[in-house]
Amino acid sequence: MKTYICLKFGAKGKEKMGYKRKRSLYGLKQAPREWYHKFDAFMQSQGFRRSQVDHCMYTKKAGDGSLIILVLYVDDMLIAGKDIHALDSLKQSLHGSFDMKDLGDANHILGMRILRNRSKGVLFLSQQEYISKVLQCFNMEGGKTIGVPLPPYLKLSAEDSPTSDDEKAEMAKVPYASAVGSLIYAMVATRPDIAFAVGVVSRYMANPGKKHWEAVKGIMRYLKGTKDFCICFGKQKASVVGFTDADYAGHADCRKSTSGYVFTLRRGAVSWIFRLQKHVV
Repeated sequence: MKTYICLKFGAKGKEKMGYKRKRSLYGLKQAPREWYHKFDAFMQSQGFRRSQVDHCMYTKKAGDGSLIILVLYVDDMLIAGKDIHALDSLKQSLHGSFDMKDLGDANHILGMRILRNRSKGVLFLSQQEYISKVLQCFNMEGGKTIGVPLPPYLKLSAEDSPTSDDEKAEMAKVPYASAVGSLIYAMVATRPDIAFAVGVVSRYMANPGKKHWEAVKGIMRYLKGTKDFCICFGKQKASVVGFTDADYAGHADCRKSTSGYVFTLRRGAVSWIFRLQKHVV
């Protein structure tokens, strides 16, 4: 592990001297990097391979030929696999090298609830609790629900942004960026159905207007009526299916088109994105 120079001495005659720290301390900028290097070295010593797409995912073939997957987020991790003995062996190795707790079957992580129906072989990912907290935070839990996240008749543009100082001062009191950020996390985790709408309202975070704010509240009204929606993975054949679409010159300001795609595995969405095309066609 690398060493770093710490704070200087305050004693007279030793102002130019300092402590040499042999290990990183929790809370410092380099601590997460040092922690990751240590964990990565441990995982590779156990025969795991680091994913080249996501360096926080590790895989290894168990003795029965099945795959063991470990996913790391800071100091939280999920382990999945069919070989129970291999999973127990990995847990014992982790316990021997790190101070950790085994919380049993995963049921909640990063604001996502993991639900299972083992008799039917179905797994659900839900953010119902997170969405309820977001609605409560922005006083939208009592609002009316709507059927779509962004009505087709609602066209947003930079012309809807405030121009006078009074209008800007009034909109400065609105938690626009915070609300959009909360929606972005829901969109990224389990709600591809709001990806297009969230992408549209996020274009105006620099100078949002009243119409933009009404669109954000509209997305929350949609979530209020659909907060029990979740991603479902079943026992179907493990095939990847993709869907893609694009509008035509949908951006009112630059006339660029918006492209989007969704890929599913076992009928559950695993990857999705909606964004502006780089060029006007």
